[in-house]
Amino acid sequence: MAIENHKKRALDGQRPHWEKTYSENPDNFGADPSDPAIKAARLFKDQGVTNILELGGGQGRDTLFFAQNGFNAHVLDYSDTGVQAINNKAKALGLTQSITATQHDVRERLPFPDQAYDACYSHMLYCMALTTDELEFMSSEILRVLKPGGINIFTARNTNDSHYGQGIHRGEDIYEVNGFAVHFLSKAKIERLAKGFEQISVEEFEEGDLPRKLFYVVTKKPHLSEAHPQSPLG
Repeated sequence: MAIENHKKRALDGQRPHWEKTYSENPDNFGADPSDPAIKAARLFKDQGVTNILELGGGQGRDTLFFAQNGFNAHVLDYSDTGVQAINNKAKALGLTQSITATQHDVRERLPFPDQAYDACYSHMLYCMALTTDELEFMSSEILRVLKPGGINIFTARNTNDSHYGQGIHRGEDIYEVNGFAVHFLSKAKIERLAKGFEQISVEEFEEGDLPRKLFYVVTKKPHLSEAHPQSPLG
């Protein structure tokens, strides 16, 4: 479903909203790592992952956790304020050798060569103000920059969430609640976004006081010898 022009302008206007949020609250999501990051780190260690690309790192709570646990993390975020916060925290904690933070719009090509990373991680980026076409492009870029066998872990609020269908409809399954536009994902849409990947798992979990209902998704880039990856949700 196409996004009408006025709705697209509303989605594009999310950047100043995030800049304001991050400026007013240095730890908007808390200082502790998220549960998905803790779970992802265990899998990354089991799989021998060294270099992680984190997309939508916010103010760095998961980025710092990864670096403190022996990973090298290159984190991208839409917000200049968020990137600056990550760099400041990395410097204060002596983690600048393990963390690189850069401002980037994931609707554009990722600024990395093919097969540059062992893994990609993002917590709730997939449910930001991104259309399905933009999410498909982002997913194809993640596939491009992952090494064969590389892991992509992401979370997203799902269509069972109590905020789904509430607030201002911004097209597709995107609803704006309290100024934040959220794209709620169904399992069918996750399958669409997993094109080119092998699916390892899709799990449901809850987070926060509402609570928010999310999917925790793990996908893997096929090795070069695997010409026919399994069905995404098979």
